[in-house]
Amino acid sequence: MTKTDFLARFQLLQTKDYHKDTKQRTASVDRRSLREASVLIGLVERENRLHVILTKRASHLKHHPGQISFPGGKVEPTDDSPAFTAIRETEEEIGVTHDHLSIIGNLPKLVTVTAFHVTPVLAFVDANYRPKIDTNEVDYLFEVPLEFLASPANLSSVAFRIQGQRHRVLSIPYKEHFIWGVTAQIIENLQTQLLLN
Repeated sequence: MTKTDFLARFQLLQTKDYHKDTKQRTASVDRRSLREASVLIGLVERENRLHVILTKRASHLKHHPGQISFPGGKVEPTDDSPAFTAIRETEEEIGVTHDHLSIIGNLPKLVTVTAFHVTPVLAFVDANYRPKIDTNEVDYLFEVPLEFLASPANLSSVAFRIQGQRHRVLSIPYKEHFIWGVTAQIIENLQTQLLLN
């Protein structure tokens, strides 16, 4: 999928909400205690195919240590928009600066079980970006072909019950990486936006 293909699929359609099980899982989260956050879904075009930038979070972090995630983090009081937060966090974590990014739009906000209210921000990233990893936050970054992530065949869903409540866990194995949690939920929503299923 090229940039043009992506824009045709993404910008001409009304955004769709998250899966009902994803929303039900966080129904008991106190909305008054939510902390705003943003992540960047960075799309890099290489040889006419888009790739998505993902990171492996540092293992000592308080929230989601060692997990595969999009660059991003909490909204600071001086941030004036979700896009600003996503850009700032991307620069802090992996050294990709705003002049290498072109914002496309947002996916719907997602409430997490850890009481974050996350805005996924989509952006094209210049293929000549030079990462500079902040090892206090990120172990490393890697790129995954968008076609792989956008294919529902690569997304597994397992449902189970804990204390009478149904939980649905999504996962996407890619090479030696295991993508799950909030990142997989956002990818599932991106799949519905792109209508590849």
